[in-house]
Amino acid sequence: MRGRLLLAPLLAAFCVAGHAACDTGLAERMHAKLHPKRLLDHERAVCQPWRGFAGRFIVVLPMPRPTSKPGFTEFDLDVLVVQQADNGNTDRAAVVSRLLQPAALTEDAVRVGAIKVDTARYTLAGDARAFGVRVIRQGSSRANPYSSETLTLYVPQGAKLAKVLDGLETTLERGEWDTNCAGNFETVRGSLSIARSTSNGYADLLLRQTRTQTRSIPQGEECVTHERPAKFTSMMLRYDGMIYRSAKGAASD
Repeated sequence: MRGRLLLAPLLAAFCVAGHAACDTGLAERMHAKLHPKRLLDHERAVCQPWRGFAGRFIVVLPMPRPTSKPGFTEFDLDVLVVQQADNGNTDRAAVVSRLLQPAALTEDAVRVGAIKVDTARYTLAGDARAFGVRVIRQGSSRANPYSSETLTLYVPQGAKLAKVLDGLETTLERGEWDTNCAGNFETVRGSLSIARSTSNGYADLLLRQTRTQTRSIPQGEECVTHERPAKFTSMMLRYDGMIYRSAKGAASD
């Protein structure tokens, strides 16, 4: 039971993200316009209004690449900022900023469970507000359960999108058990906030993480779980002019 509960939070997120594509069909229209000869993964395509920007949407188009390797899939990822027409006509929607990323995602024993758009207020500078794309991955092994969530941040720079944070792991859940009771499990959860300090014109980012570890062992007819004290760490991420990287030394608020 403990191993099945381990993945519950991220599995619940799959259900929410599965309905993330715009009901208006904006993602499909953008795909047909920009990639008429490519396949679109409709299940994981995402379209979401960008809060704070009237008529503006963020669209993520995952497109599988041809492959001859069984059980392996690579995806090109086209991330778009789209401006909807004032009358809501999706046929007149215009691409404002865009970044096409070849082979951005891979899938084998660990599958891409969902893609989500994060429109929290990532204000990095007075004229630079980022948005996030979160990717949830899930392993296929019952004996070695695994799931993770990564965050990538993009900033519109004219017609281009700049990727300023690349695949930061914000959630990790993994374990190894006998599929009955005995096993060890680990959960790491992180939160990202804007710091007061700046580097190369962009605000620093503070990553706070909580790590918990548990061990389950059979005792008679019961399965007993022992949880170790949680560990708390923090790390500062600083912009180097191109991308955010972890800073050396301890982080501070």
